[in-house]
Amino acid sequence: MPYKKPKIEKVFYTIGEVADMFQVNTSHIRFWEKEFDILKPQKNKKGNRLFTKEDIENIKLIYHLVKERGLTLKGAKQKLKDNKEDTLNKHELVDRLKSIKHMLLEIQAKMDES
Repeated sequence: MPYKKPKIEKVFYTIGEVADMFQVNTSHIRFWEKEFDILKPQKNKKGNRLFTKEDIENIKLIYHLVKERGLTLKGAKQKLKDNKEDTLNKHELVDRLKSIKHMLLEIQAKMDES
């Protein structure tokens, strides 16, 4: 799972922090911002992008569709346009299942050590 949850929960995250969470370049985040209308980070007086938790959740969804499922940008846009809620629910389910799998593998490893 490429998404690295931040150690400290904040109200706003810089584009560098967001790029680091997803292990992509900042240019990738800026490109997705132009391509997907669900990404609307705020900007400070200097023009720096400030991403909220909601923005990060949207990026996580875009990342899942494009990088993990292999959809084209056009396909990902269409998926979000057609039924964002269903796509989000499926993504959350996959995340929970991955988390459970990880937990079970940790338990198995501890049992094997015994």
